[in-house]
Amino acid sequence: MSEVLLPANDWRPRAYQRNLWGYMERGGKRAVAVWHRRAGKDEQCLHWAAVAAHQKPATYWHMLPQAAQARKAIWDAVNPHTGRKRIDEAFPLELRASTRNNEMIIQFKSGATWQVVGSDNYNSLVGSPPYGVVFSEWSLSDPAAWSYISPILEENGGWAMFIYTPRGRNHGKTLYENALTREGWFAEKLSAQDTGVFTKRQLRNIELEYIQDFGQNDGRSRFRQEYLVDFESAISGAYYAHEMDRLEADQRIRRVMWEPNLPVHTGWDIGFRDSTCIWFAQIQRDEVRVIDYIENSGVAVGWYVNELRSRPYAYGTHLLPHDSLVSDLTSGTSIKETLSGLGVQSTVVGKAPVYDGINAVRQLLPRCFFDAEKCKRGVEALQNYRREWDEKRKVFHDKPLHDWSSHGADAFRYLAQGLPQVTASDSWGKPLQYASTGVV
Repeated sequence: MSEVLLPANDWRPRAYQRNLWGYMERGGKRAVAVWHRRAGKDEQCLHWAAVAAHQKPATYWHMLPQAAQARKAIWDAVNPHTGRKRIDEAFPLELRASTRNNEMIIQFKSGATWQVVGSDNYNSLVGSPPYGVVFSEWSLSDPAAWSYISPILEENGGWAMFIYTPRGRNHGKTLYENALTREGWFAEKLSAQDTGVFTKRQLRNIELEYIQDFGQNDGRSRFRQEYLVDFESAISGAYYAHEMDRLEADQRIRRVMWEPNLPVHTGWDIGFRDSTCIWFAQIQRDEVRVIDYIENSGVAVGWYVNELRSRPYAYGTHLLPHDSLVSDLTSGTSIKETLSGLGVQSTVVGKAPVYDGINAVRQLLPRCFFDAEKCKRGVEALQNYRREWDEKRKVFHDKPLHDWSSHGADAFRYLAQGLPQVTASDSWGKPLQYASTGVV
C-alpha cells in the first residue's frame, strides 16, 4: 500500500477493509461494498475522500437517503471511542479553508470541496458537479440519484462508492449482482462472521436486542440484513413485503404485453412539490396487468398529458387523488380542472384513511402481473414502502415513512381504491373483447 495515499492523521484501514481501499488506490471508479453494520463503511469512505480531495481538487459528495439523516449520521456524528466528531477525524482543521455548518460543506486549502447531501434533494444542489460520490445506505436511497449522477461521473472520469447493508431484494441487490459481473467494478459482501468484528456471543446478544425492539419476525429479519448481509430477508416494517415476495416467487414480475382490445386505466399521485407518479393497468377477468409506470418532478401537468398521448393506449378511467380538487393559489384552478382543459377526463378517488388504502393494495397485489422493465421504478417503490420507525420509543409509527418510495406507493394505493369503480366497459361504453393473457 502506497504511503502517499494514506490519510494524514495516521488512520489505517482494517485488514478486511484493505481490498476496497486498494481498489480505490489503484484508480478504481465504481465500488460496491455490502458490509455489515458497524464495519466502518462510512469511516473508510470519509478518509478516502480526504485523500481524494488532496489528489484532485474537485467536488465530492457523501450522500445518505435523506438530508436530515445525513446531518445526524455523518456531519454531527461523534466517534464513541474518541469523543471527537467523525468529520474532524477525517478532515483535520488544519487542512480546511472554511467549514459551512448550515450547508454541511467543507472547503479545503487544496481547492476541493466536500459536502454531505441527501438523495432526496440531489437534483437541487447547486455548484460544481461532483467528481466523487459516496452513496451511503444505498439500499434505502432513491435509486434515481444514480441515474442522475452517473452521466456526470462518466463524463468527468469521476468515481462512485456504494456502501450499505441489504434491505430485501431491491435495487441494492440488483446493483451488487450487476457489479459482480461488470468489468471494472469492485463488489464485496462481508458479514459480521467474515470480519471478526464481533464474537458469536456479541452477535447473539445483538440479535436478541433486535427481537426485543422490533418483534420476532422483523427483529430477526433486520438482524440478518444488517449483520449477516442477507438480501433474502424482508425489509423491516415494509407494508407489502409478503405480497411482493409472493409476486416474485410466482414470476409475476416479468414481461407483460399490452392488449390493444382492453382499456388502460391509470392511477395518479400528484406531487405539488415532490414527484408525480402514474401507473397504467389493464383488467382481464381476475387479472390486473400493470403494463407501465412514469414518474417525474419539476414539470408542468402538460408534460404528463403528452406522455399519456405518446403511448398507443386506449384509456379507460384516470383515477386521481382527492387533493387534485384543490385549487392552485396562483392559477385558481385544480389539477383535475387543468387536466380536463387539456382533454383528460378523470375520476377522483374518495378520501379514505391511508390504512384502508394499504389494505386495498394488499388485496389487489395477488391479482397483479407487473412488467419488469417498464414498471421497475414503481415495483421498487412498492418493495421499499414501509412504516416509520421511532428510534426513541423503539416502535413503528402508524404512518408510513415519507421518502422516495412514497409517491409510487401512493399512486398504486389510489389505483387499488379506484379500480372497483371501473366497470367492465371501455371508455366508449363498448363491451370488452377479452383476448389472450398477454403475459409472456
